[in-house]
Amino acid sequence: MAIIGPGGIGSTFAFQLSRAGHDVTVVARGRRLEQLRRDHAIVTTAGERAAVTVTHELDPATPWDLVLVTVLVSQVDAVLPALGGSTAKTVMFMFNTFQPLDRLRNAVGADRFAFGFPSVLARLEDGKLSATIPPRAMSNTATDPLWAKVFTEAGLPTTVQPDMQSWLRTHAALIVPLAIAGATANRRGRGLSRAEARIYARAMAEAFHLVRRLENTITPAPIAMVSRLPVLILAPLLWCLSRLKVLVRTIAVVPTGEPRMLIDEMSAIAPEPIPALLAIRP
Repeated sequence: MAIIGPGGIGSTFAFQLSRAGHDVTVVARGRRLEQLRRDHAIVTTAGERAAVTVTHELDPATPWDLVLVTVLVSQVDAVLPALGGSTAKTVMFMFNTFQPLDRLRNAVGADRFAFGFPSVLARLEDGKLSATIPPRAMSNTATDPLWAKVFTEAGLPTTVQPDMQSWLRTHAALIVPLAIAGATANRRGRGLSRAEARIYARAMAEAFHLVRRLENTITPAPIAMVSRLPVLILAPLLWCLSRLKVLVRTIAVVPTGEPRMLIDEMSAIAPEPIPALLAIRP
């Protein structure tokens, strides 16, 4: 299999899959390419190593069982031509987005298309991988049952979600206000004010409304229950959550650019204005 985009997420999957006995080729560029060529492996901050093959481009003639694409959504257009021209059996994109998935499906063909979402928390420190793999209750998500099983067996718990478009948009509706609120509380060292909690509650309610307007299903069921809460209840809930230090620190690791990107994607396809979400855009 090949992995395009060996940042924190791609490197974690490469490391775990290689350790599980799979032949892994990593496609990289720039400094990351130099690091991997030097090490011939994914190296962790603890000094563990997992051997990988390293290349600067995807070989279109190799019939990869899987090409896993873990670049940012803003970088995916650059790799679509190579993916469309490859002989890979399955192409799985794995990143956060609110955009329609149809263009990615059309680029590689519906019979080869898959999508996933990583729950792992990972970063590179001077080229070395530091990763935390959450428990199964907070597992990765993927549309393909076969690869969900492969990932799980490699120590990357993954559940199957056929309607990934609805799942991604539900996730964005929930996490965008939470991440921005969490970053605010973490930066200041104290929870939200009641007025701020109402602002973020209105943004979350607006985001869930947008998901429904786009005719997607709010999923999974626990989040569907949250989506039905009125702002009058949602605001005190966010006020309380912003005072849970463990939760705030966990949410605060989401890069600032990701909520901003998701709000911009929401705004671009929303059938009506989304003032509450734009008001909290970082």
